[in-house]
Amino acid sequence: MKILVFNAGSSSHKLCLFSLEETLSRASHSLLWKAQIDWYPQRREATIAIESGDGQTRAETTNFDAKREVLARVLATIETSAPLDGNLDGNLDAVGHRVVHGGDRYRDSTRIDATAKREIAKLIPFAPAHNPVNLEGIDLLEKIFAGVPQFAVFDTAFHSAMPCVAATYPGAYDWFDRGIRRYGFHGISHQYCTRRAAQLLDRPVADLKLITCHLGNGCSLAAVAGGRSVDTTMGFTPLDGLMMGTRSGAIDPGIAVHLLREGMSADDLDRVLNKESGLKGISGVSHDLREIDAAIAAGNERAQLALDLFVHRLKAGIGAMLMSLGGVDAIVFAGGVGEHHAAIRAAACDALGFLGVEVDTVRNEGTAGDRDITTADSTVRVLVVRTQEELEIARECVRQLRA
Repeated sequence: MKILVFNAGSSSHKLCLFSLEETLSRASHSLLWKAQIDWYPQRREATIAIESGDGQTRAETTNFDAKREVLARVLATIETSAPLDGNLDGNLDAVGHRVVHGGDRYRDSTRIDATAKREIAKLIPFAPAHNPVNLEGIDLLEKIFAGVPQFAVFDTAFHSAMPCVAATYPGAYDWFDRGIRRYGFHGISHQYCTRRAAQLLDRPVADLKLITCHLGNGCSLAAVAGGRSVDTTMGFTPLDGLMMGTRSGAIDPGIAVHLLREGMSADDLDRVLNKESGLKGISGVSHDLREIDAAIAAGNERAQLALDLFVHRLKAGIGAMLMSLGGVDAIVFAGGVGEHHAAIRAAACDALGFLGVEVDTVRNEGTAGDRDITTADSTVRVLVVRTQEELEIARECVRQLRA
């Protein structure tokens, strides 16, 4: 099957074309084509990077009046750079879209129709930075590929079966009935990491207790038992939980009340907590750990505090997920930070020495793709995984087509 995946963000669009085959004995996939479009609306410019399945790349900057024009031009390159039998429209089996918030209604991926679009729109107040952009992407691709089945794959779906005790906030009892509950996010990544961990460990997913750590500019942990999320650190919004690149993560709610009473507006508070806190707010340098590491090397004490605080909150989160699971078989690190920052992995795992976790320094500092970074004697495995959300979205489309 040929599946086009469209991951629409606020400032960029990522697209991948996959070929997925499944037989009774094995499943396989190949990436035929991928592209990224970064939008600069103030300049009416877009930068385009395209890679064909054989590794050939091209990049350009273009002016635009409408995003659809640029998107159509980019998609047209598939027919000249991907192995297809005929035109793209006639080859596509489905288009898959990442949608951040599915609320209570969507506990699984769903085929997109007018009802689904209305429900996604209703959730815009819960995800104002994400769901509108996701809907825009859906509308664009529906116009370009009219008649091709389109599916929404929700970041919240993987967490939707969390037990009530993990999903409920200890506030007013009627909050839950009003949709104020822990939803969790990064579910597509946590789901992929769960699947990949089972492959690396050569064990059935149903037998595993995992802590999956998606660490990037946004960060979240999930406690996964038998392939199902039973707890997670993000909550009603993606602001909750761990310290992140520009987000505060969990704070005393009284701080927000205090600042509002001092005269800060709700919009300013939202901006500070989401865009000026976390690593950026504490370091005063950047949200990017590479720049923070450079500042630490130059003796910047605030940068050191930011890194130490990030690790402190990460360790606390892992401890919480461990208690929710009542034990753990493996800890999985993924995302830009989780995959590439060996010192953070080592620091987090040092605190787990009492459980018998032993990290192999050479494996941890290596760059050899998906791997186990623990010693043979470690009682808990620690894995590094390059999360592939677009591939997971494509797999979800295939599953829905065959349902």
